Amino acid sequence: MSVSVLIRRLPGAADLPLPRRATPGASGFDLHAAVDDELVLAPGQRELVPTGLAIALPPGCEGQIRARSGLALRHGILLPNAPGTVDSDYRGELRVILMNAGSEPFAIRRGDRIAQLVIARVAHAELREVAELPASERGSGGFGHTGVASRTAEQ
Repeated sequence: MSVSVLIRRLPGAADLPLPRRATPGASGFDLHAAVDDELVLAPGQRELVPTGLAIALPPGCEGQIRARSGLALRHGILLPNAPGTVDSDYRGELRVILMNAGSEPFAIRRGDRIAQLVIARVAHAELREVAELPASERGSGGFGHTGVASRTAEQ
């Protein structure tokens, strides 16, 4: 499945690479930091990091901003709202909320790969209010509920 996404470099971002997939099988496009000066995230700190890009997604699609696994593993750099959502009608700058969950300060420099953008189809649902929901095997069992039956059966 291929979709056409329009992309625009914002003023001051001409030197930054356009997002690209690192390999042909990669799901996400690497997003780069458009910071002017080095930005240091202290442990526990969050910052909104610009990318210098704006996109136009086709109707029926969304952009999902996701963490880079290497940054998460090696440095504890996370996206606290992961995945972040870019709606198809949003035309502003793509910006990424980064958080340092690690134990050391982390420096972000201009052009660093900070996140990835995954383009996905969205089902546009119609919500219908009803008095009762149809029954299901799980019912109203909450967090961790499905694992309880599995653990009991294994013992």
